Amino acid sequence: MQEKIIAIIAEKTDVPAENISISSSFDDLKVDSLTMVEIMLAIEDEFDITIDEAEGIETIADITAYVEQKLD
Repeated sequence: MQEKIIAIIAEKTDVPAENISISSSFDDLKVDSLTMVEIMLAIEDEFDITIDEAEGIETIADITAYVEQKLD
């Protein structure tokens, strides 16, 4: 799952996947609000979930934990 999330973020940010780690923050990746929305929509589509609240999601670890929680 983490690899899929990183692949989505890499695609939306043009940052190579090998430069994105679980501890990377969206600030580190220079993700603006529009790109963040695109990332969230792509993750929703990929995992067939709804992201109700993106508040507090600041790192790849945060979004991975959120998706895992939604899938449980």
